[in-house]
Amino acid sequence: MLDNEDKILDKEQWKVEAQAIINDVRKHVNTINISEKLNSTNNAIFLNLTTLEGLKFCIEVSGVGFIIRGNEHDSVTNMEGEIFETPYSLLDFISPKYRQSFSDDLVSKLNKLTEN
Repeated sequence: MLDNEDKILDKEQWKVEAQAIINDVRKHVNTINISEKLNSTNNAIFLNLTTLEGLKFCIEVSGVGFIIRGNEHDSVTNMEGEIFETPYSLLDFISPKYRQSFSDDLVSKLNKLTEN
């Protein structure tokens, strides 16, 4: 991510970026997808996220970082918000079950390495 500047990508590039994020964290959340109701721009795209705890969020992804914009899918009600540099730091902040899922997955991978 750029230092507090908007990352200029076109809408399709933001979709590719968002899909990479989705693929990376999907097994540690209930659901995550690109919002079909909120339009992406050259500066940002919106993701709908449901944590393993069942909490719903609308996340803006931009060159600045990841910002919680709403506490429902497709909702932009929070114009101020903490900026997270990575999806992992955002998930770590909002979802204790994410932390557990991530660490369980890491332990499993490490165990597989030691078995070989």
